[in-house]
Amino acid sequence: MAEPPGAHGVEEGHGVRGVHGFCDERFTPVRDTLAGLLDHGDLGAAVSVRLGGIPVVDLRGGRSDPARRTPWGPDTLVGVFSVTKMMTALCAHLLADEGELDFGAPVARYWPEFAAAGKDEVLIRHLLGHTAGLPSWDAELAVEDLYDRERATGLLAAQAPWWRPGTEWGYHSVTFGFLVGEVVRRISGLSLGTFFRTRLAEPLGADFHIGVRPEDDARVARYRVHPALFDPPEPAEGLAPELVAQSRKLLGNPPVSADTVESIGWRRAEIPASSGYGTAGAITAVLSVLAGAGESGGTRLMSPAVADRVLDVQFDGADRYTGAPVRHGTGYGLNSPAAPFSPNERACIWGGLGGSVAMADLDARMAVAYITNTLNPGGGSGGRRGLSVIAAAYESLAAR
Repeated sequence: MAEPPGAHGVEEGHGVRGVHGFCDERFTPVRDTLAGLLDHGDLGAAVSVRLGGIPVVDLRGGRSDPARRTPWGPDTLVGVFSVTKMMTALCAHLLADEGELDFGAPVARYWPEFAAAGKDEVLIRHLLGHTAGLPSWDAELAVEDLYDRERATGLLAAQAPWWRPGTEWGYHSVTFGFLVGEVVRRISGLSLGTFFRTRLAEPLGADFHIGVRPEDDARVARYRVHPALFDPPEPAEGLAPELVAQSRKLLGNPPVSADTVESIGWRRAEIPASSGYGTAGAITAVLSVLAGAGESGGTRLMSPAVADRVLDVQFDGADRYTGAPVRHGTGYGLNSPAAPFSPNERACIWGGLGGSVAMADLDARMAVAYITNTLNPGGGSGGRRGLSVIAAAYESLAAR
């Protein structure tokens, strides 16, 4: 990516505190925060900030492999796990903008088989809001089943919901992508990965992939994984045994390990909730469509009214399994007093397993992404590292 006019550039080989790339002089707090993260535990990481769709920060540092042989380069790709959900949800919003998808319609309007087992009243907005009652599969899956779209979606279509749709929130950790992705496929005729590539990534020049091509393998960062990363989350105290058993399935069916997410099978697969790989700049290019009221870097992809719909609250209450407070919009986490990440109300966020996180602020017209190959427990949207980058971006804005 070329350095934008007026940016305070840091050329490769002459980085500040081991950080390379470019940084508008107003955003030095972001650069310093990234440098601090690399000093205190991150193997490698990258950060991007865009204002009005224009890059003001594109920085990276550290190494892209645990052996520390390869520097993190400007085109290094890393798997960002559930940050992928932000891309998948935006595909649905694009179809809604074109009048092809009604968020208030039953899923079965577009996917007739889905009406089985009492799901005829499940709405599209329930899928996007994690309130559909399908947070995992009843059947015990192998990892390879995630690479088989027909099997993964067919089982969900036949399954009864675990609660009355629209009434509770439970994280659809992996099923979110198959549910929303299948609706996109039924309407467009394209797999979610292909739809995202042709309708969002290519028009925006965004180096993000749901299904990595063999020719891009050499650019993919390897992870350093904390041993406890894949331990299932603890359910809330006093939870009924049935709900405890369900909660164990949220991240444990199928069982995923460090070897799984480093495998070629995982990398090639289109798992629309979890297997996205990209650069930080690619993520902010896509999310600037939201932050920029439908436009990113001079490319308009949807109307301002549809971009605003990500903020429509689908749930505001407690997580069914952990009891944690949740405020969720149409595909995205929203700002709330219990879990603030922005001084502005009109902002959305999501994070990925291990620590990568991204956000879009529709008031500030700002998108921020922090991505890393250092996978620690307690990441996601509330992870300390990602939130510190977001806080530094807002500090920079306030000092302008």
